Amino acid sequence: MPTPDSAPTVLKKIISRKHQEIAERSQKVSLDVLREKASQQPVARGFVQAMEAKLAANESAVIAEIKKASPSKGVIRDPFHPADIAKSYAAAGAACLSVLTDVDFFQGADEYLIDVRKAVGLPVIRKDFIIDDYQVLEAKAMGADCILLIVAALEARQLAHLNDLAHDLGMDVLVEVHDAEELATALTIPNRLIGINNRNLHTFDTRLETTYELLEQVGDDRIVVTESGIHTAEHVQSMRNHHVDSFLVGEAFMRAEDPGARLAELFFTK
Repeated sequence: MPTPDSAPTVLKKIISRKHQEIAERSQKVSLDVLREKASQQPVARGFVQAMEAKLAANESAVIAEIKKASPSKGVIRDPFHPADIAKSYAAAGAACLSVLTDVDFFQGADEYLIDVRKAVGLPVIRKDFIIDDYQVLEAKAMGADCILLIVAALEARQLAHLNDLAHDLGMDVLVEVHDAEELATALTIPNRLIGINNRNLHTFDTRLETTYELLEQVGDDRIVVTESGIHTAEHVQSMRNHHVDSFLVGEAFMRAEDPGARLAELFFTK
């Protein structure tokens, strides 16, 4: 069973920083204050429901990512206007949006998610390295409709607890895995969305075969979301040929002049 101790070096560095960040933030905003803010948020937009609606219409369910930078690629998009990107994605047919809020490694910000959710009506996932109750409450307080939980960053009991907490707060959860061992852990918790990340956390290489190899272990009661490495229409068609119709795509859109146009070209142009 994967544990944070066995996590790749880059991920360990990020998790270490997250512990510091939580301590710093909790000095400024207490857990009680966060709970109060979270309780004042409107009912979450149905993230899973939006994905299911696209799939029911026999369309690709695309989680379109809004991301300025990454540890492996540096700055991906500059200038960077999250609300405008979100509007472009919404007009192009995205099912949901993903917003990076990690500051130190992805140059994200909580404000990006808040601004994006005000700009469009689509459900939004907080994309971050969530390891603590504090961050789950933060996500709800900033208006997130869904959170990401990365199996490689969590012990099994943490994963189950944070998944339950998010659901109790009315949010959906995308549980991300990278290999068969992590998938086995993910399948022990009751959750609809399983993200299979094609990027190797040790080498940062991407292999679409990662999704294909893990598919047979996932039952029909789950929605498999393939993540990373989707750059061409051929990639999309290959996934659909394997009955994978849900995608989380960021870099391919972020490097395009018009992210929404690139989304439409990859997924909705016949």
